Amino acid sequence: MKQHKALKQQLSILVLTVFFFVLLYYCDNKYRTPPPYGESGVINLNEKDLQKRNPVFLIDGWLLTDGRETERPTYIGEFSSLQRGDWEVSPHGQARYQITLHYDGADQIVSADFPRLYSRYTIWLDGRQLAMGTGSGRVTFLLTAGDHILAVETSSGAGYYSGMYFPPAIGKAETIFQVTSVQSFAYTFAFLIPLALAVFTLYLWRTGGELARWFVVLCCSYALYVARHFVFLLSYFISSPAVQYWFVVQSLAMYVLCFCVVQLTVLASGAALSKAWRYLRAALLAFPAVLMTFGLLIPVLPWAVFVHGRLTDLYYVVIFCGAFSFFVRNVMTESWESRYTMAGCTVFGTGLLANLFFSNRFEPIRFLWQFEWCGLLLALLFGAMMVSRSRRILKENDMLANHLEEQVKERTKEVTQLLNERKAFFSDMAHDLKAPVFATQAFIEAIRKSSVGVDAELINYLDKAEAKQWEMARRLQGLSTINALDKIDEKWVRVSVAKMLSEIYDTYSGEAEVQSVHFFVNPPKKDGFLTAQPEKLNILFENLIYNAIRATPPDGSITISAWAEDEKIRVTVEDTGCGIPKEELPLVFRRFYVGARNRGTGTGLGLYIVHGIVTELKGTIDVCSTVGKGTKFVIEFPRIY
Repeated sequence: MKQHKALKQQLSILVLTVFFFVLLYYCDNKYRTPPPYGESGVINLNEKDLQKRNPVFLIDGWLLTDGRETERPTYIGEFSSLQRGDWEVSPHGQARYQITLHYDGADQIVSADFPRLYSRYTIWLDGRQLAMGTGSGRVTFLLTAGDHILAVETSSGAGYYSGMYFPPAIGKAETIFQVTSVQSFAYTFAFLIPLALAVFTLYLWRTGGELARWFVVLCCSYALYVARHFVFLLSYFISSPAVQYWFVVQSLAMYVLCFCVVQLTVLASGAALSKAWRYLRAALLAFPAVLMTFGLLIPVLPWAVFVHGRLTDLYYVVIFCGAFSFFVRNVMTESWESRYTMAGCTVFGTGLLANLFFSNRFEPIRFLWQFEWCGLLLALLFGAMMVSRSRRILKENDMLANHLEEQVKERTKEVTQLLNERKAFFSDMAHDLKAPVFATQAFIEAIRKSSVGVDAELINYLDKAEAKQWEMARRLQGLSTINALDKIDEKWVRVSVAKMLSEIYDTYSGEAEVQSVHFFVNPPKKDGFLTAQPEKLNILFENLIYNAIRATPPDGSITISAWAEDEKIRVTVEDTGCGIPKEELPLVFRRFYVGARNRGTGTGLGLYIVHGIVTELKGTIDVCSTVGKGTKFVIEFPRIY
């Protein structure tokens, strides 16, 4: 069903493309313009002919004189070179095209335009030289009633074309200007649109893979191909011999464009690694080298023109067959790119057929050649494919992001539930273990007091059991402390450092005085603020201050100082106590770590809890200490305004 629908779409595209090319043939074709027509070296003109919307195209009635014939009747476009089908004759050399303008009417100024002369030229009117150069030419003169002999002399030595191959036009200056301006606008559009697509693709797909890179190459090669219009447009003003050799650049651009069509079709079909593509790619890369070789040998080997022409046609056929074969494979795989590659192959094939069918019978008046329209449509089609690809990937990324967000929410919910269950479990476990732990202690004390059957060995066992029992009780006390800390869920508020230190002094100065310890508080010179849960902040300083009181001997001192500095709040808690050994300093914030001095009494959780609260407040804590002189804790919090 999908394949049937795809074939209907391609048939529609084929019909529309054929209709478009037929419309061009009848509506924008120099060879389909109305009379006057030249005959036997004369063209009859009147005022009405020069007042028409289009200029008069001087196609028929020319007399050609070259090294073989004199005043041979011909029409412009009949032969692409001076060889004229004779393989043994050089396609290059000198030629003279002459026509008589028989004019009936009032005198008026007219322009004659000679586009794309791949030769050096000289333009004559009634034996008077009007212009000379290389490339394109335009002359302006006064046309009076009577007969005027217009002649063009050409001289060429390289390239596929020689002589005058593109029909000149004559008309009022404004008519010629209007026609060439519209054509220049059309070529500007055809030049800039692919370049814009290439820049957009490079910006969007900097790492977009081969598909994006080959699309950029296709756009650039097409832009280079249509740049020939501007090269010849420039030759109206600057005569340059390089125009004769522009065919090399133009041909290479066309070969690359054709190769890109097949390459993009192959990539879209997923056949980039297939053996068939490897062989076809080698052939397609070898063909241009052979074609360019014959092109450069034309001045030396006259028959090279014919061989080059036939090989060029063969190259286009091979290109189309290759693209079509991979297009069929694309249809079979039903990839998302298939509709674009199918349309591209249809347009490309139609363009090739139109180029062959209308050969020497079509030349645009205002717009582009059929194959140039074909290249522009290909760039737009593959551009649409890149846009479609972009939208598809963005949609997939959006779906992935939404799915990922849902997964994160689900996992967060699971982790939160797991943490809550863990907290409840440890809380229940701590509560349930208290009874047997303290019961065991009671039994040990009872055995000691009874002294019945208690010998030295049993006392040793009792001492060990009692030590383990106290260790377990200490761990349970720490577990209860952590559980109590986890249950704090009060709001975070803005806390004044000066007010916080004042409350600390009111709370702990009395207890320090009972222990004969001097307690000092130095508030910041300029108050600062931090964000915290007040209860956890109290627990933090409670642990630090009680540790300091226990470690400080009578007549010692404890000093708490604070500073508000730039983006930080710094608080120090300093005592003149016993100090902490150097080897224990890296371990003091570890969970359940108890120093040698507190083995019998500490839980090993006080400084661990302090470190956890500071970290939760996005702060840092450091400690420095000297045995016998005291300890100093330095805490830094983020400051808010």
